[in-house]
Amino acid sequence: MDFAFDARTEELRAKLLAFMDEYVYPAEPVAHEQRARLASPWETPRVVEDLKAEARRQGLWNLFLPDAEYGAGLTNLQYAPLAEITGRSPQLAPTATNCAAPDTGNMEVLAQFGNDEQKKRWLEPLLAGEIRSAFAMTEPEVASSDATNITTHIRRDGDEYVINGRKWYISGAMDPRCEIFIVMGKTDPDGPDIRRQQSMVLVPRDTPGVRVERAMQVFGYEDHYHGGHAEVVFDEARVPVSNLVGEEGGGFAIAQARLGPGRIHHCMRLIGMAERAIELMCQRAVSRTAFGKALAQQGVVQNWIADARVAVEQLRLLVLKTAWMMDTVGNRGAHTEIQAIKIATPRTVVGILDRAIQLHGAGGVSQDFPLAELYAGARTLMLADGPDEVHQRSLARRELKKYL
Repeated sequence: MDFAFDARTEELRAKLLAFMDEYVYPAEPVAHEQRARLASPWETPRVVEDLKAEARRQGLWNLFLPDAEYGAGLTNLQYAPLAEITGRSPQLAPTATNCAAPDTGNMEVLAQFGNDEQKKRWLEPLLAGEIRSAFAMTEPEVASSDATNITTHIRRDGDEYVINGRKWYISGAMDPRCEIFIVMGKTDPDGPDIRRQQSMVLVPRDTPGVRVERAMQVFGYEDHYHGGHAEVVFDEARVPVSNLVGEEGGGFAIAQARLGPGRIHHCMRLIGMAERAIELMCQRAVSRTAFGKALAQQGVVQNWIADARVAVEQLRLLVLKTAWMMDTVGNRGAHTEIQAIKIATPRTVVGILDRAIQLHGAGGVSQDFPLAELYAGARTLMLADGPDEVHQRSLARRELKKYL
């Protein structure tokens, strides 16, 4: 395994680091100020569109998509250090470069499983950053950590599918530019194979019977930059049969294909969040005095910073190994490593952010620093894309299987 950056990665890293310094970090307070003056909290601040235009002009666009026909054509190993950089400003940088969830996963689904008509109608405007999308799988009435539990029903009626169900925490759905939902439901609820009961269909937001009920908060945050999270009802919503993604019964497999890259992308960005937390910790430690000496001279603070550095270096190596394996043996071959980073990275970064908040005192939980919002995002990733315990269960079974 050679984790040295190749020439293309080095070039993109240099451009992206300069883009962050020159445009993204200065835009953070501007975005907050502009958002406060918007008529609707779900509208996009002007500065975000300016960032998108500049990123596209510089070629820092769709970096996440390995398909060279649609994206930058980067491997996972090439993309990892770039995603880490954008993770330092997770509210702005991923959106500015058109690398923000849930659109990234939805674009991957459409690129891999969509037909020509679906790609033309939905993938192309998503790739251009003209619209947004949502992925509707999680439900409030069942334990959605087991995707076979979902109860949304997709019934065929002639040349149409009729969708009935309730979803929640549907990321991106509050954004007025969200025009399409990828909805997972059961087309064969009584089928003998529980992993072949589900299918995915494309449901335009303006379809009669689609109702966005309310915005869902995360630790009190509404996550405006990612289009919020919504509870959505599908009540006899009808779409053409041609809106099926892939084949009937293929929904579970498509979901797994979608979540693999999504999990490692989140972990890449989490490392960037941790790096920013360490940077803020060090700045705070050398600028504040307590009990007669700088915080940087307090032993407990030194321990926090040292432990954070060690943890981040360990995580980065594990994520890079996972990226390398996904590139060389595929997502299935890297299954254990994907689960390992999904378990280790969020919980470790949450701990680093917690110490950074503690070091900042009251400022750490305020809006004057990004730490509280970063904490909410990192803590949520212990649930998103499968809770830690599901991955631990699967990983343990793989380990034990060697001895059974």
